Amino acid sequence: MTTTGRFLLATLCGLVLAGIVHIGVVLAIPYLSDHDALSRARATLSNDTSVLIHSARTGAPPEAAENWLPPQDPAAAIGICAYDLDDGPVRISAETGPLLQSLSVHGRGGAFYAITDQAAVRGNIELVIMTRRQFDEALANADEDERNRDVRIVAPGREGYVVVRALSALPSQQAMANQAARSVSCTIEGEEE
Repeated sequence: MTTTGRFLLATLCGLVLAGIVHIGVVLAIPYLSDHDALSRARATLSNDTSVLIHSARTGAPPEAAENWLPPQDPAAAIGICAYDLDDGPVRISAETGPLLQSLSVHGRGGAFYAITDQAAVRGNIELVIMTRRQFDEALANADEDERNRDVRIVAPGREGYVVVRALSALPSQQAMANQAARSVSCTIEGEEE
């Protein structure tokens, strides 16, 4: 076989292999799209508080919800709660403490807002996630004399999730980090009325 023939055969084999890989990836997309973070977080929609998905290592066995994250920092505790704005604006409330704590709000396209405990007012972080229509209604109904400490966030989509991270600087703080990541309140605004 000539050099040109070998080159053409190798090119043809490469194209056939690339076609097989391409078809395999296209067929795997429905399976992989069901296992994205938003799909997994939807299981927490009915919870009023965040669910711990990665606990700081305290020596105890891992919790059941921890099977979908790759290995994380053993000093970090991660909690998650999903929201659906069709039911109304969602209030995220977190009490801060001695640990570094952060909250990030994610939609279908990725993170669109993040805040740390350094922005807390009197030890509390209050976020209200809403659609543009809900935000306009809240502005129209707001009392000018009333002071509002909420951080209002307009979400790009109606579904998303909030990730809570608490970092323990010392091994003795790991249980406290797990509790901080587990205790963030995620409730529908005006649900008590």
